Amino acid sequence: MVDVQAQLGAVSRAVEATEQGGEAATRQSLSQVYRSPVDDVWDAVTSPERIARWFLPISGDLRLGGRYQTEGNAGGEILECEPRSHFRATWEFGGGVSWITVRVTPEGDGTRFTLEHVALDSAVPAEMAEMFGPGATGVGWDGGLLGLSLHLASPDTAMTPEEGVAWTMSPEGKAFNRAAADAWAEAAVAAGADAEVARRQADATYGFYTGQMGMEGEQDPAHHGG
Repeated sequence: MVDVQAQLGAVSRAVEATEQGGEAATRQSLSQVYRSPVDDVWDAVTSPERIARWFLPISGDLRLGGRYQTEGNAGGEILECEPRSHFRATWEFGGGVSWITVRVTPEGDGTRFTLEHVALDSAVPAEMAEMFGPGATGVGWDGGLLGLSLHLASPDTAMTPEEGVAWTMSPEGKAFNRAAADAWAEAAVAAGADAEVARRQADATYGFYTGQMGMEGEQDPAHHGG
């Protein structure tokens, strides 16, 4: 069983305006402290064999300047890599490009894992941004941090992508996505969004991730995140 509330409560989330290449962009960040040493967390997020256990199967050349591809999701290029510290890469899907940065830093007896995802405002369809808000990508990344948490706690176990989809539709999975969508609404409000709009966006995000609604003719928002 997954302790949904404990996992969601362990994650810090933020939304902020920024720039990328001189263009207006939005940065979403998630951060969680894991009870594992830096070397272990770094290996878990950079080893293809381990990434496949908690996120998605991945192929390519996972080193500076190399290109990677996750199964059924995004690919990209490794732009920066400082072992046991951070890496930065493009996140390319459906013709669009955004950027991710992953950092690991010692904290107490464990390691703080931080993920930042930056997307150009002009690259996100206005209808999608208005309907879903930051939860469109954020809920997917929350699922990634959950997967990493489970993997670090039990490295020899793994969940296939098909099992992950089935879990998402279970009562436990739906509760997780509901709470994650609400958490991203709170992050949006903290960044200055209208509370009523943020609540509507959380409802739409939850509906999408649980298969209750889609957005005709628009890019699947789940593929912008993890």
